[in-house]
Amino acid sequence: MSMFCHQCQEAMKNIGCNMDVGVCGKTSEVANLQDLLIYTLKGVAEFNQQARMIGMNRPETDRLIMDGLFSTITNANFDDESISKRIDAAIETREAIKSALEEKDALAEKEYQDYATWTAERHEYEAKSEEAPVGILGTENEDVRSLRSLVLFGLKGMAAYAEHADNLGYQNEEIFDFVEKALVATEDDSLSADDLVALVMETGKYGVDVMALLDEANTSSYGNPEMTEVEIGVRNNPAILVSGHDLKDFEELLEQTAGTGVDIYTHSEMLPANYYPAFKKYDHFVGNYGNAWWQQKKEFESFNGPVLFTTNCIVPPKASYQDRIYTTGATGYPGFKHIEPREEGGKKDFSEIIEHAKQLPAPTQIEEGTIVGGFAHNQVTQLADKIVDAVKSGSISKFFVMAGCDGRMKSREYYTDFAQTLPEDTVILTAGCAKYRYNKLPLNDIGGIPRVLDAGQCNDSYSLAVVAMKLKEIFELNDINELPIEYNIAWYEQKAVIVLLALLHLGVKDIKLGPTLPAFLSPNVANVLVEKFGISGINEVETDMETMMA
Repeated sequence: MSMFCHQCQEAMKNIGCNMDVGVCGKTSEVANLQDLLIYTLKGVAEFNQQARMIGMNRPETDRLIMDGLFSTITNANFDDESISKRIDAAIETREAIKSALEEKDALAEKEYQDYATWTAERHEYEAKSEEAPVGILGTENEDVRSLRSLVLFGLKGMAAYAEHADNLGYQNEEIFDFVEKALVATEDDSLSADDLVALVMETGKYGVDVMALLDEANTSSYGNPEMTEVEIGVRNNPAILVSGHDLKDFEELLEQTAGTGVDIYTHSEMLPANYYPAFKKYDHFVGNYGNAWWQQKKEFESFNGPVLFTTNCIVPPKASYQDRIYTTGATGYPGFKHIEPREEGGKKDFSEIIEHAKQLPAPTQIEEGTIVGGFAHNQVTQLADKIVDAVKSGSISKFFVMAGCDGRMKSREYYTDFAQTLPEDTVILTAGCAKYRYNKLPLNDIGGIPRVLDAGQCNDSYSLAVVAMKLKEIFELNDINELPIEYNIAWYEQKAVIVLLALLHLGVKDIKLGPTLPAFLSPNVANVLVEKFGISGINEVETDMETMMA
């Protein structure tokens, strides 16, 4: 049986991938196993909600749920064996929690649904994954299915950010509790459409909370990002290229490569690691290599050295470099070497990838010069007086939030064209890999303020929200939508979904979302978003420019 997957922007015909291999490259077997993993995690959540009520929750359960959700994000894990192991662990954990509740006579007496009771041998998983209740199409009503998808995909993005924070020792039990509650709610047929809309908005609230948590974790661990010129050329040493988002992995790799003669470069969403003060002390940390994730086939080939994926954004590789790709954390791909999790209180062992790097040539240079970034909320706050003066004097007429994801569709050239067409008295606020559409353009500055202010990774969209709230306070406005800020956001996968829901929770309206609206939005749900929040798709650059500058 083929898959049905509609969670990313590349969903076939903007409906869903329903063939043997999805547009992202994952097989139908992997897609269906990922659905089965989510289905099983709902059972874990069902019983762990009861365990929480009597103080029986364990951190390992929180990590299992977050990691499981994270591993099903687009382009994160293509390995059926890896996903099957997670299903094994989910069943084992679910049954252990259930048994513990029974021992304490604390198990609720009710009729449990299949997701909370099913069990099978490993060789039976594939058949189970094809049963009607498991996948999203098991929900027949398209509006209910759409709202459940919106919640689930938001939870996946939330789990990614929660896992990064947890890796740095920062947790929020309310977030873990909500994720469980929401997972169970997506199987509750008694909830009305209004109930599900409320759950969508609550998901946005916790999206703000999880991004604030990760911001605290990152800045407390590595300092506040600061304005930085990042080298995009290369040196002549063997090197490792680090892709993804996880700063704890990045720190440990930097520590273990110090003094080895192996240089470190960032790639795609790891670029903002260059902005953190704590990483600048490593003289073998060179800068950034390449562009957004979708160009990796060309850029990994020319890099020559090994590549480490700390999170999602894997593109099925060319055979020419497959043997030098490593994964860790929630990621996986058949044939890639996987670096195992750190033991409690310990560190990951990167010795194999380091030794591999020593045997390979230095990177081939593909660019030269520098790019500027590091404009998270603390840095922008330091520039607040300058920015306010520029707005009051008319030197800056508007800000454009152009955050989110990049992708390989030709229609995404819209964002480069839009940035180039913007009047010279406007400033772009960005975060995420969408920045690669315009962060190397010669857009100059306004009185020393760069016209592209890069806050960092996709989760650093939180910084853009903090900046907006700060400007609202400075200008003594009642509504965030009174600010001279327009939102033209690109999306690709589920972390962008939680960013969008977070912005809606904060009251931001009139967001343009592209290059297409999500395939998982039914017409009725899309209309709700249009009528309540003013969300719209993109049009021609000139048309959108005229509307947004008005």
